Amino acid sequence: MSDTSLAGQADVASQTDVRMDGSPELRGEREATPGSAGRRRERLMVPKASFDSYYGRPVLNEPTWKAPDIAGYLFLGGLAGASSTLAAAAELTGRPRLARAAKVGALGALGGSLYALIHDLGRPERFLNMLRVFKVTSPMSVGTWVLSVYGPHAGAAAATDVTGLFPGLGRAATVGAGIVGPAVATYTAALICDTAVPVWHEAYREMPFLFAGSAAASAGGLGMLAAPVSEAGPARRAALLGAAVEVAAATRMERRLGPLAEPLKRSRLLRLGEALSLAGALAGATLGRRSRVAAVAAGVALLAGSACTRFGIFQAGMESANDPKHTVQPQRRRLAQERAERDLG
Repeated sequence: MSDTSLAGQADVASQTDVRMDGSPELRGEREATPGSAGRRRERLMVPKASFDSYYGRPVLNEPTWKAPDIAGYLFLGGLAGASSTLAAAAELTGRPRLARAAKVGALGALGGSLYALIHDLGRPERFLNMLRVFKVTSPMSVGTWVLSVYGPHAGAAAATDVTGLFPGLGRAATVGAGIVGPAVATYTAALICDTAVPVWHEAYREMPFLFAGSAAASAGGLGMLAAPVSEAGPARRAALLGAAVEVAAATRMERRLGPLAEPLKRSRLLRLGEALSLAGALAGATLGRRSRVAAVAAGVALLAGSACTRFGIFQAGMESANDPKHTVQPQRRRLAQERAERDLG
């Protein structure tokens, strides 16, 4: 056999792999790159493999959280915190009936929120065990202490208003609960974004604004529902601002997340929540100024819209955790971005 034929066979062998049955498999062919003497590139004959899952199984273990407990905890916690802030504003501007409605509503929502949290934990002492340490880097630890500070203030504010006892103490407690209220309304956003659930984790920029807007809308709805029209001005404004922030944050979040936003876009609860919040806020700001019936209807729509938003966010997170592509694809995009930055550097 000549040297020329041996060289040709070696060149063919370099372009082939061996299959399991021993037959050759062509990897690709080499082409000369225009304008690059002596350099050649390989053109693949088959597309590159794309890894989106491990045999179709979820990459993450599904969180053990259940919708009635945790989604209810998210909704009621936001309602409580925002209602205390609304109560403080009403107290300081001379609207006693709106202030009382918001204080009592905040205390009731706080009780429901704590019940849902403790029911999910399984035993009440687990909540108390979290008070043993304070970790700034742990949203759960920070949230536990925030609730521990907020709860006595919210309770004292409602109790003194209803009984008429110790008005000075009640006013101080109302202001204190109003100051801590925004943290109570939004810390749950940091809590869920600190998990590995893809939709929640990647939405860390917009989620606090979405939760703040949803909480303000629900507190405004409660104020319109329970207070007379003549005193419900701050509630109407809170509802309108909250609904606008909620919808704007949700829209930006879905746009920024790209393909990862599929569970959010498919959620009927989120679409219903946005529609109810906008309809309730607009109805309250227009018809609710003069009609008690319209104010009550707007308040119910706002509360229902906020609840749908929180349950929809929870549902979308669970769906993204169960679909492996929502775990793998963001990681691949980050790796590609890091690789491109290194190449540019």
